[in-house]
This record gives sequence, structure tokens and C-alpha cells, in this order.
Amino acid sequence: MSEIRPKVLPKLLIVEDDPGLQAQLKWAYEDFEVFIAGDRASALALLRSEEPAVVTLDLGLPPDPDGTSEGFAILDAIMAIKPDTKVIVASGHGARESALRAINHGAYDFYQKPVDIDALGLIVRRALHLHHIECENRALAERAPADNRVLGSMITGAPEMVKVARTIERVANTNVSVMLLGASGTGKELLARGLHESSGRARGSFVAINCAAIPENLLESELFGHEKGAFTGAVKMTEGKIEMASGGTLFLDEVGDIPLQLQVKLLRFLQERTIERIGGRRSIEVDTRIVCATHQNLEAMIGDGRFREDLFYRLAEIVIKIPSLAERAGDAALLAKVFLTRFAAELNPGVKGFTPDALAAIDGWGWPGNVRELENRVKRAVIMADGKLVNAADLDLAEPGEGAENPLNLKTAREVTDRKVIRHALARSEGNISSTARLLGISRPTLYDLLKQYDLQH
Repeated sequence: MSEIRPKVLPKLLIVEDDPGLQAQLKWAYEDFEVFIAGDRASALALLRSEEPAVVTLDLGLPPDPDGTSEGFAILDAIMAIKPDTKVIVASGHGARESALRAINHGAYDFYQKPVDIDALGLIVRRALHLHHIECENRALAERAPADNRVLGSMITGAPEMVKVARTIERVANTNVSVMLLGASGTGKELLARGLHESSGRARGSFVAINCAAIPENLLESELFGHEKGAFTGAVKMTEGKIEMASGGTLFLDEVGDIPLQLQVKLLRFLQERTIERIGGRRSIEVDTRIVCATHQNLEAMIGDGRFREDLFYRLAEIVIKIPSLAERAGDAALLAKVFLTRFAAELNPGVKGFTPDALAAIDGWGWPGNVRELENRVKRAVIMADGKLVNAADLDLAEPGEGAENPLNLKTAREVTDRKVIRHALARSEGNISSTARLLGISRPTLYDLLKQYDLQH
């Protein structure tokens, strides 16, 4: 026979000096493991030894039973020792002023004496639920970078993106030119840097330049450099980005914006591996690997005569297509937690995680701006959030799934939905099968069958 383990109850600390009220409150919480303290010393000792999730605290305690000084001293000590504790304060002494002051000192909520056991019970259970959500958010955010890191620094749990990373790792130690194709905000520069760091050129420089951000008349100088006196303002010799990246990698972002005349010069470098600075007369050998990226359709630009076909084939020896964030099921929530942890530490330490409706909105949004949009929304939400949890309104997101295009065939629609929901649940539970099955409301064997049926990696 298997051993029946006793159910682990959440811990509640009641700080109250009235013996009658102590007993009344203790018996009101059969679904908690209740601890009682009547003074500061015993309250803080129990806080350290038992680490209760929730504390109810009477502000009027000895040696100041008619005031609030001792209660506030205990509240401040709890916030210093274990700031994630949900403290619910009670006072009959200037209740409104004390309640507002307690909230400012870190209390979760308050109740007014005489005690309404049922009303207090609702507050306690709501506080416990919030504590659980915050703990889950912290655990997921802390595990995400370690469990889902590819190419050194990129975080993903999506098979599509893992495939991209594996392809980059395979080509990293060759000298072929790589072209990354993907929408704006999908992480092209991060992937290019990952390629560089996975290659034998990792000790060399990684130099990035956005060809769309530099005026045409300056781009040639930026890429190839110039000699002193080559033009007005050229007061000294300046190396270009190609030369600066010698021994390393040059990342040309938005390569489709390079003007035709400069495309010829770039092609010559790729063929001969030498450059001439503007105003210079000697060829300089340069050992630089080119990785480029664009969101434009270069084949269409070739047809229109706006991009050289021979340059395209030189740059696109290996072409890697990067999926959009919407195509990477579960990654939006995974990345959002990482961004929240980072921005909260910098901008609003009181923010601890997301509400369930925020996570649902993140999962359901189409993310037209991809990872960059997600990062910006989370940053704004952390700054604007009033409470400890960011909600969907803070993120300024519409209802999940709004405007989505769905297949009309029922079998196809069910399969698409099943795949998406299962992968979101796997991402939410960090790949834990038992947790995923609970989220989906199915048994573990059924989940295993579905994973096999839909060929979902785990």
C-alpha cells in the first residue's frame, strides 16, 4: 500500500493579545495551520521559524494596548525580515488613519474591530491566493533564464526558436556569410551576437551597424572608413566598421537599405577581402565575417533592380528565417516574466509578478511588434502598476484572441487549438508534466498521448 501523506496546510500567524479572540480566530481557520502570538518577541520568533504566508496583526498590543506604536513596530519588523508576507492589520484606534499608515508601511489590507470573522476570513484567503501567485511568478521568472537559454543569452521554450538556435550553432564555426530574415523586433541582433560568440571569432570584436539609421552620404565612411583630408571635416584617419571588426564579426542590420552604388563596393570586399578607405589609394586586407539581417523581401527588390543579385548570393550563403513571437507558443509569457523581473528591480521593486488575466492577455495577443513590443509594454506596465501584480489593463492589451483568423475546418481548428493550448500550458508550468496536466484539466497519461499525437517536443 502506498503511504498516505498528510495534507500540507498554509500557515497563518495571528498576533493578538486577547485570549478570547485568540481562541475564536484560531478555530475559524480549519484550513490553515494557525500559530498564535501575543507580543512582539513571540510574533517575530514564529515569523522566522514558521515563515507564515499570512499574518493578522492587532495594532494595539502591550506595552501600548491603547495605541498603535507596538503594532507598527511589529509590522515594520515583518516587512524587514520577510517582505513577501501578507500582513492584515486590525485597529479600533483612529481606524482610517491607522489603516492608511499601515498600507504605506507595507501591509496588504486591514479590518476594523469588532472583528467580523467571515469578512476577515475572505481577506485572509484572498491574501493567501495572492501570495501563491507571487511565489509562482518568482519561481517561473527565476527558472526561465536557466532552463530556457540558448546561444548563451537568448531565452526561448519554443521548438521553432530552438531549431533556429541549433542551426546557428552548426554554422557558427564556418566562415560562410549568414542572412537572418525576420520581422522587426524578433531578435536578429541577439541571434547575430550569439552566432559570433559561438564561433572561433568570439575573441574578436562584434560590431553592429544599422544601415537604415545612417544617411546614405555617411554610410560609405561608416563601413569603409576614410583617410585624413578625404572630405571636409575628415581631420584624422578613421577606420570603418568592416576594418574594426577584423578578426571578428560585422553585423549589417537592414542590409536592404544599402544604396546600389555602395552595394558594388561591399560586393568587391566580399569577393577580394580587401577594402580601400575613402580618400585612400592602398588595399587593406581585412578578415571580417559578415552576418546580415533584413525584414524586407530582397528577392522582390532584386526584381525591381533595387538590390544586386550577385551581392544577395554572397550575403545569403546561409539563410535563416526567424519566426515571429506569435509563432513561438509560450515564449511571450516566458519572456514577459524575465522582463518584469529586470524592470521591477530597476524601476518599481514593489512589483512582483503578473495576475492570471495579464498572463492570459499576453498569451492571446498577436504581438505585431514582436519581442520589442513585449519588452516595451512590460516596462511601461511595471512603471504604471499600482499594486504588486501587473494586470491586463496595465499592459493595455485587448481581449485575448481578438481579431485572430481561425480555420473553418473543425478537425483542423481543434488540432490548432490543442497544440497552442498544450504548448502554452507547458511553457507556463516550465515543462512539468504534472503541473501541465493540472492546468489543462486532464490526466498525465492523456497528456502524454496528446504530446505523442501532435509530435510536441518535451
